[in-house]
Amino acid sequence: MANTRSAEKRYRQSLKRRARNQSVTSAVKTAVKKAREAIASGDAKKAQDAIQHAAGALNRAASRGVLHARNASRRVARLAHAAAAKAKK
Repeated sequence: MANTRSAEKRYRQSLKRRARNQSVTSAVKTAVKKAREAIASGDAKKAQDAIQHAAGALNRAASRGVLHARNASRRVARLAHAAAAKAKK
């Protein structure tokens, strides 16, 4: 446990940040999972909507500092690439 009052405060702050980051991360994972499922289903309109939702969630997470900006960008690009490859088939 923390030895000083400032260390105790930092610990409390870290718990709050962790809870907030976990909720954002969970929302991102859910959105990306739904986008992948929509791409796999073959419905182009549904896939496009799901990708837009996932991209929004990823960009929000990046702007809040939960994800690195390049990490979010890379994930969006991979979803778009997967959708384009599925549409080509």
